[in-house]
Amino acid sequence: MTKRPDNLDSMVVVPPATVLAVGATGSIGRLVVAEALRQGYAVRALVRDEARAHRVLPPETQLVVGEVTSQEGLAKVANAVDAVVFTLGAGSLRGERAEAVDYGGVRNVLMALGHRKPRIALMTAIGVTKREDPRLGPLGGHDWKRRSERLVRASGCVYTIVRPGWFDYNEPDQQRLVLVQGDTRWASDTSDGVVSRLQVAETLVRSLSTPAAAFRTVELVTERGPAPHDFEALFAPLTADPPGAVDGVLDVDNMLPEKEPARIREQLAALRAAAH
Repeated sequence: MTKRPDNLDSMVVVPPATVLAVGATGSIGRLVVAEALRQGYAVRALVRDEARAHRVLPPETQLVVGEVTSQEGLAKVANAVDAVVFTLGAGSLRGERAEAVDYGGVRNVLMALGHRKPRIALMTAIGVTKREDPRLGPLGGHDWKRRSERLVRASGCVYTIVRPGWFDYNEPDQQRLVLVQGDTRWASDTSDGVVSRLQVAETLVRSLSTPAAAFRTVELVTERGPAPHDFEALFAPLTADPPGAVDGVLDVDNMLPEKEPARIREQLAALRAAAH
């Protein structure tokens, strides 16, 4: 088990640190890039399509062409970065391509880091621990996102895992961020909670420089009221994930690590070994 730093202030990164954005041209990723630049970070964006990236990302973004589904070349991309923000998503609840993208992309980047320990912010989804739905059947996409969370917790890096509610269904006066834990909102509709894409991006980036966000797994929604400015106060009441745990602190115990496929157990063990 990796010993956690005693000094919370040592767990943060601040501008002009370099942030690697993985999933940079997605609907959240491009907002993460813009927000990180706005806050004064240098931003390196891992992209597949350089021409598209030039169209949708600010010109000061450093573009690095690569494929998250393969480890080839990722060590060079991940070198000399102070933080990594993951906003990957295959866009399928049932899990098509989720193993390769949502899970494999996170695994490949973390393995490429080797012994380096940048700050990590990972976006997954509210309801990620819900494994089956009466209408949709097995939610394989959730399972792969949850496995990606486990990789981050095992990586030895300081991290924040954000599970946002439904994007952009909030009303104009619904800007007050609320962080909850335990992932108990399983309606699979907007009653689980809503949040703007802009505020998801801001929370991911602000978590990098917020000591109280370290080792937290949170669901992110908004309620009526103004947007917060003090992210330390927002995260401070929350409970950290226990050292060595693979799941969030209050998550339901419905996907036992020891019952996982052998290759998944082996990959988690390999990442832990690489972290030491």
